[in-house]
Amino acid sequence: MTTAYKKRLMLLISIDSVIVFFSVYMSHFFLNPYVAVFDNVMIVLSATLLISHHLFSSLTGMYKKKWRYASTEELIGIIGVVTLSVVSAVIIQWIVFGNAYERALTITWMLHILMIGGVRFAWQYYRNYGLTVQPKLKKAKIVTDDLNRQRTLIVGAGAAGRMLARQMKNSKEFKGDLVGFVDDDFTLHHLTISGLSVLGSTKDIERLAAKHHINHIVMAMPSVKQEKIKKLIQMSKKAVKNVQTLPMIEDIALGNVSVNQIRDVQIEDLLGREPVELDIDSIESQIKGRTVMVTGAGGSIGSEICRQLMKFGPERLILLGHGENSIYTIHMELKQFDIDTELVTVIADVQDRERIFQVVQDYAPSYIYHAAAHKHVPLMEANPKEAVKNNVIGTKNVAEAAHHTGVKAFVLVSTDKAVNPPNVMGSTKRIAEMIVQNLGRQSQTKFVAVRFGNVLGSRGSVIPLFKKQIAAGGPVTVTHPDMTRYFMTIPEASRLVLQAGALARGGEVFVLDMGEPVKIVDLAKNLIHLSGFKEEQISIQFNGIRPGEKMYEELLSDKEVNKKPVFPKIFIGKTVEFDYQLVQYLVEHHEESSVEDLKTYVIDLANNRLPASKKVLEQVL
Repeated sequence: MTTAYKKRLMLLISIDSVIVFFSVYMSHFFLNPYVAVFDNVMIVLSATLLISHHLFSSLTGMYKKKWRYASTEELIGIIGVVTLSVVSAVIIQWIVFGNAYERALTITWMLHILMIGGVRFAWQYYRNYGLTVQPKLKKAKIVTDDLNRQRTLIVGAGAAGRMLARQMKNSKEFKGDLVGFVDDDFTLHHLTISGLSVLGSTKDIERLAAKHHINHIVMAMPSVKQEKIKKLIQMSKKAVKNVQTLPMIEDIALGNVSVNQIRDVQIEDLLGREPVELDIDSIESQIKGRTVMVTGAGGSIGSEICRQLMKFGPERLILLGHGENSIYTIHMELKQFDIDTELVTVIADVQDRERIFQVVQDYAPSYIYHAAAHKHVPLMEANPKEAVKNNVIGTKNVAEAAHHTGVKAFVLVSTDKAVNPPNVMGSTKRIAEMIVQNLGRQSQTKFVAVRFGNVLGSRGSVIPLFKKQIAAGGPVTVTHPDMTRYFMTIPEASRLVLQAGALARGGEVFVLDMGEPVKIVDLAKNLIHLSGFKEEQISIQFNGIRPGEKMYEELLSDKEVNKKPVFPKIFIGKTVEFDYQLVQYLVEHHEESSVEDLKTYVIDLANNRLPASKKVLEQVL
C-alpha cells in the first residue's frame, strides 16, 4: 500500500466519520432539540453506525472509487452501504435497549445518503467544471471570445463524443475552446450535453463553422461506416483545414479515448471500404510457440508482418534482409514488445543460394513469409536481369530451401501486377508464383502465394510522393486521368499473408477482396483536400503512363477466377497450367541474353504465350 493511497484512505475515512456523527446529531436535534445529545442510546447508535459504515464501505470497495468519476452506479452503492449501516444500528439497539428510535434513524439515513453522495458529486462537478470556471460569470468556460484560439466542433454527440468532450475539458494539453456538437439525431438538437450545445446536424457543418469561427473538427463516430465518415470528412475539409478522428470502436469500448489518441485524418479514411477482419484464432494456433522466418523483414510489408507475428507469440522470429539498416530498425522496434520471442537478425541476400539454404537448415522455421522482392515497375523495366535475379531466382532459392528442410508452409508475397503482366516486374512476380505452384505439387511443404493491390504507406507508394509534392507547393503528378488501382493498408496486407499461411493447403493463390478500384487522380484530389488546400492552389499535372505500366490492375485473370470465397473477403485463384521447363531455362540462361530479348522472354513466359516463348528459346537464348 503506497503512502499516497494511505493518505487518501485516511482522508476518506475522516470525512465519512464526520458525516456519520453530524447525521446522528442532526436527526436527534430535529426531534428533541432540548434533550441532551450524548446519552447512552446516542453513543451506542453513533458507534454502531460509524463502525458498520466503514466496514461496509470497505467490503463494497467504496474507498477505492475515484470521486472525480462518481456516477449513478456509485450512488446506488452509497445507498446500499448507508442502508446496511442503519439496519445494523437498529439490530444493535434492539439487542442492547429492547427498542429502536425509528424516526431518528430514518432522518439519519436520509441525511447520511444526502451528505455522502453530495460530497462525492460536488467533487466530481468541481473537477469537471470548476477548474474552468470564469470568475465573473461562475459557469463552465467552454467558449471564449479569442478567435485566434483553437475552436473545436465535435461531430457526434453519442457516447464517444461525450467521453471526448469530458476528456478535452479536463486535459491540460488541450488549449482550445469547445464550441459544441453536431449530430444527426434530431431529438438531441438544441439540448445541452456534457455542458455543450448540440448545434445542429452534420449537414450544417459548413454553416456552423462559419458562424462560430470553428477551425478544428473532430469526428467522434467510431462505429459509423467508412463511407459516411468519408463524406463527413470531405464536407468538413471544405469548412476547416484541421479535421481529426477518434481511434477505432474497440478503444472506445475499453474506455481508452483521450485527447492524445485523436489522430489526423488518414488517406485510408477516404477509401470508402471497411477493413477486412481475419481469423485471428486460426493464425495464433499456427504461429504460437513456433519458429518463423520473414525475408525482406526490413521492408514495408515485411516489417509489418513481423509486427503482426509478434502478437501471436512465436518462440523465435528470424528477421532476414539484405539491408543492415532496415533490419536493425525493425529489430530495435520489436525488442520493445513485452514478449518472450527470441529475435534473430540475419543479413543475407536471397540470391545467395548457399547462404539461404544454410540459414533455413540452421534455424528450421515452421513458416517462411517471403516478402523480399524488387517492386518498382519503371526501375525493373530498365534492369530486367536484376528483377529476374531477385524476384525469380531469389524466390526459387528460398522456396527450395523450405522444401528441402521440411518447412510447414511457405507464403509468397505477390502482387496484382502479376495478372496479365505487360512489364518485367509483374512478369517476374508471376514467374515466382509459378515456382511456388510447381513446388506445391511435389512437396510436403504447403506453398501458397498472396496477391496484393497497392499498399498505402509502403515505401515508394504513391501517397508519400503526393505528400512530398503537396508540401513543395505542387504540382501533384499523376500518370493518366483514367488510371485506377486497388488499395489496401499495410496491416491488412500483412494480416492477409498470415491468414494465407493458416488457410494453406498447397498451390493456392490467395486474393483479398479490396472493393472497387480507386482512380489515382481521385486519390490525389482527396489528399490535396486533406492537406487543407484546394485544387486551384495545388494543381494536378498528367505526365503520361510510364514504361511497363497498365491503365488498370486485375486481381485474377479470366482463367483464374473462382467466385466462391474460401474465407470472408478472401478468394482463391484456380491453378493455371504452365510449362515449368521454360521457367528452369530462364533461371539457367538469363545472363546469356540481351536486355530486350530477356524482357520479351520473361513477359511471354508470364503470360503463358508458349509459342512465342519457344521461339525465343530456340532462336535467341
